[in-house]
Amino acid sequence: MIVAVASGKGGTGKTTLAVSLALAAARAGVEPVTLLDLDAEAPNAALLLDPVLEERRTTGIPVPEVDAVRCDHCGECVRLCRAHALADIGTSVLVFPDLCIGCGVCTAWCPQRAIREVDHVLGTLEAGRAGPIAFAQAQLDPGRAQPAPLIRALKAWKMRASPTGLTLLDAPPGASCSVMEAARGADHVLLVAEPSVFGLHDLGKAVGALRDAMGLDVSVVINQSVGRDDAILRFCEENALAVRLVLPFEREIAAAYAEGRSLLEVRPACEAPLVELLLQLRTKEQLA
Repeated sequence: MIVAVASGKGGTGKTTLAVSLALAAARAGVEPVTLLDLDAEAPNAALLLDPVLEERRTTGIPVPEVDAVRCDHCGECVRLCRAHALADIGTSVLVFPDLCIGCGVCTAWCPQRAIREVDHVLGTLEAGRAGPIAFAQAQLDPGRAQPAPLIRALKAWKMRASPTGLTLLDAPPGASCSVMEAARGADHVLLVAEPSVFGLHDLGKAVGALRDAMGLDVSVVINQSVGRDDAILRFCEENALAVRLVLPFEREIAAAYAEGRSLLEVRPACEAPLVELLLQLRTKEQLA
């Protein structure tokens, strides 16, 4: 079973939930358990799990390099580039690697065969283990603008679909293309929402992107609840969204997170409801 953990906004406790689910599943004997941190711009799950990272590789996308001698400035590459990563200024063709999506159309269709592809490194992929949990993360290099190819590369490298195991995908926050890439292929998406006007607003955007646009199976976990959840519960009811779990806002939990300690370390009683949540999703998947 593949479960993506996402959120409409940052700070809702998405990574806390993803890590807690992985720990609870491992302790309950669910094998194998894999956690992929796909929040490539700010991967933080390792701070809670402290994994031993034994594998590391750089990755990126192929971008065009134009041979100025062979190029006759016909403009075909500029016309075909839907990412607007090329510009012909008459004396040369400029390439903007951070706009390029690596589709290869310009290289394939250049009449003069004046374009070749070179590697444009976007960041690093790392993998290892945190006890019984297989762990991997993507990390975008500073200044790079495209996390989605890194996310796609990490999933291709390390994701293992198993009928008896569990793969958790810690997605980036928001409702951008990187979030949609992270959740793609998941059997279910858990959207972590805080019961605030900001959390409710951004939850709506995430539901629109992941359920309404992509057709993914989505439900909600309310986190940091102080007992005033009426607005978000009403939204979930009106939009046919199951609320799988409500986690309280407690100072001790927040303090533990600030020190890099997991939810289960300070609230072991949360293990049982987390395992029950996973069993609900497993049953739902088997009945689908």
